[in-house]
Amino acid sequence: MKKTVGVGITGGIASYKIADLVSRLSKDEDINVIVIMTEAATKFITPLTFRTLSGRDVATDLWQESGEWKVQHIGIAEALDLMVIAPATANFIAKMAHGIADDLLSTIMLANTAPVLVVPSMNTNMYENPIVQANLTKLAEYGFEIMNPASGKLACDAVGKGRLPDIEEIYEKIRQMLNDKKDLKGKKVLVNAGTTCEDIDPIRFICNRSTGKMGYAIAREALLRGAEVILVSGRSTLTPPTGVEFIPVWSADEMCEVMLQKQPECDIIIGAAAVGDFKAANKSEIKIKKREHKEDKLLLELTSTPDILKELGKRKKTGQIMVGFAAETNNLLEYARRKLEEKNLDFIVANDVSEEGAGFGSDTNIVTIIDRRGEVKPLPQMSKERVAAAIIDKAVELF
Repeated sequence: MKKTVGVGITGGIASYKIADLVSRLSKDEDINVIVIMTEAATKFITPLTFRTLSGRDVATDLWQESGEWKVQHIGIAEALDLMVIAPATANFIAKMAHGIADDLLSTIMLANTAPVLVVPSMNTNMYENPIVQANLTKLAEYGFEIMNPASGKLACDAVGKGRLPDIEEIYEKIRQMLNDKKDLKGKKVLVNAGTTCEDIDPIRFICNRSTGKMGYAIAREALLRGAEVILVSGRSTLTPPTGVEFIPVWSADEMCEVMLQKQPECDIIIGAAAVGDFKAANKSEIKIKKREHKEDKLLLELTSTPDILKELGKRKKTGQIMVGFAAETNNLLEYARRKLEEKNLDFIVANDVSEEGAGFGSDTNIVTIIDRRGEVKPLPQMSKERVAAAIIDKAVELF
């Protein structure tokens, strides 16, 4: 069931950045977004922008008529599962702390019973003012969640604390607050992701098409559900989820070493990385020069890389859950079952990477989950976030 997030935008220069946040939330298939703007916020960015991004009217006026709610500020407040105030100016923080309700957003805040996330953003001197700090302390005592602002150069050219945190961090915080499943609390999850790279010479290397999207989604889902997460990532352009222990690696040997080192402390191990099967038998220490003639051939001798999951499977502890992936282009279930046994896994996630809507680079996936009992559960095409949730559900079930 979709959760409804109210995004309250107040009159700070950082309000233009919230367009990116609303866009992210609107694309999330588990979230509905209602945008509420103060009059001051509309001086920095127009309601039209947010109406376009959210796909619904933006609430700006306490007195405007609404076809959706009988009493607008009460209807909006009752619809919310989470209220986010971003950017939260010093003025609006003071209003919330003292129960002042003189416009639509502040009136909604008094009628709201959902959790509240406050994201302050302002000049450093204003943020550090004892009055503002006292108001933030009071909001925290009321149960509001307060995000610390980032440090850096501000719009007024001052340098210090007061910048709006990265939108990705705000989005991750919202997802965490919306997730009422905490079934991995007290557990430690080890995930690998991305593609490993094997050097041919100092310039060139062998890799594959993996982007890391599936593994990063799994790490994020485990984190949202209360786990302590270690993400060991090969090459990827993705930003690691805020809150994970992130360990970047390059080659399969390096990834294997890190995974083996971390294995004993973890309850669940999920191998989502596309680990390369081959590496150069003899890596050149200098750049290999181009052949002078087109017909001249360069013969590259390859040797196998370590089978990381198989090595982990040999060292699997009692009660430890191990999950692998079988990314294939043919004989999907046959190869998946073979890997399940050979690598001593509890279940495997099989997907045909040649299928449209599945595999590397796609935002969706089509997978079949096969466990050691022989149960085969095909899933329809869905976002990689939902596939990640299904994988974590299965791991929790095995506990």
